[in-house]
Amino acid sequence: MKLHYFQSQSHRAALAGIFLILVPNFFPNLFHPLGRAFPSLFSEWIAPSAKHIRLLEGALHQEISEKLQSDLWSPLVYQGWKPCRDSAVVPFNPEKSRGYIQVFLDGGLNQQRMGICDAVAVAKILNATLVIPHLEVNPVWQDSSTFTDIFDVNHFMEVLHNEISIVKELPSMYSWSTREYYATGIRATRIKTAPLHASANWYLENVLPMLDSHGIVAIAPFSHRLAFDNLPKEIQLLRCKVNFQALAFVPHIKLLGDNLVQRLRSSPSTNKRTKDERGSGKFIVLHLRFDKDMAAHSACDFGGGKAEKLALAKYRQIIWQGRVMKTQFSNDELRKQGRCPLTPEEIGLLLRALGFNNNTRLYLASHKVYGGEARISTLRKMFPLMEDKKSLASDEERAQVDKKASLLAAVDYYVSMHTDIFISASPGNMHNAMLGYRAYRNMKTIKPNMVLLSQLFLNESIEWPEFQQAVENGHKNRQGQIRLRKETQSVYTYPIPDCMCQQN
Repeated sequence: MKLHYFQSQSHRAALAGIFLILVPNFFPNLFHPLGRAFPSLFSEWIAPSAKHIRLLEGALHQEISEKLQSDLWSPLVYQGWKPCRDSAVVPFNPEKSRGYIQVFLDGGLNQQRMGICDAVAVAKILNATLVIPHLEVNPVWQDSSTFTDIFDVNHFMEVLHNEISIVKELPSMYSWSTREYYATGIRATRIKTAPLHASANWYLENVLPMLDSHGIVAIAPFSHRLAFDNLPKEIQLLRCKVNFQALAFVPHIKLLGDNLVQRLRSSPSTNKRTKDERGSGKFIVLHLRFDKDMAAHSACDFGGGKAEKLALAKYRQIIWQGRVMKTQFSNDELRKQGRCPLTPEEIGLLLRALGFNNNTRLYLASHKVYGGEARISTLRKMFPLMEDKKSLASDEERAQVDKKASLLAAVDYYVSMHTDIFISASPGNMHNAMLGYRAYRNMKTIKPNMVLLSQLFLNESIEWPEFQQAVENGHKNRQGQIRLRKETQSVYTYPIPDCMCQQN
């Protein structure tokens, strides 16, 4: 009898092993690198139900005082800082340009945006002419959107015309200097060894001689290739001028964004897809960074069981060949350190604990959520008025941006610029970009206390009143209060004091 039992168990284990080997052949998108662009098959099967049941019940039945609601939505008081005056002291003379600078920028929209700002700064340092930056095709989203597809190039050039010389295209004598040219061999005019966070002197010592010799230099890769410290004040001011003034989106993105903001401020009962009168209601933007990339790279457990762990481990092996340092830590260790992203359920509980209720208009800024609708069902239960691009705009309105990750991200960025309150479920480029922009404009941004929240969510016996009080106390000074930039920190995230001046 025992022998038969063990044979049966072995038979089942063998079948399970064969199944796991064959699954990628029958369902290639399950583990395919591009699978990160949409919920995996496993994630749809095993999307977990609510994990923090006790807290969820408390959140759904809490009563919020009018004073707390009033304080929550009140704009920030003036904190004594305003953007400094224009950075250009002497207008730039294009005739004195030392040559042309090209940069090739990879990454997502926010990383490319920072690269554009740094490219302008490097051109200023070198007294060079900047060619409108080339945006690489993202290997994941396969979005070939160019600079001019996303940003208003004429506005960009007009705002910066006193700072540096900018051209849309190279003159014919340099027409050979293309992305394809540098991809097919070692070229004398390409710099591919620019160190991360290089100093201004590095560019003067290593790039300027090449510029003088050849008249043109292409720098690739270029992301994060300029330091944030020990730079002239005017260079820091210029970086902020590019980021906060020169980089405006193209008109059709602004139009769609304005329509979304208008509908979010209008009564939920109105027809969202008609041009009703501009409302005065308030709303919050939640940037929910919970895609498959993030879930896999975090090495955290999100409650999907063994199948989810297997799927994410396989994904890590395919994308990063298993080289993810966080995998050496346990889930509990990562959570205690605050290194796990908040799940949709957890960010919803945070918002409810801060005082947002089921009447809150919440805009979900997200591309694709790992696990699909099933993963955000608990969040939607807490915030039934939750909206996104698809629910607020018609197919016709979204036609110019649909299936283009960078343009969709630009729409979310624009709505986030105009919301009453912004919050992100985890640190990242979008979180950092909005933290900087909204500090520059003195607008409210909630910065989750990841270490505190991780400890609270690990406490399975905690009751709602205790959780709510701890969250409220832990976020009193994390709602847009001034933070001075520290050494090595990004000026795009913390623009004070480099780009803002104290005024009475």
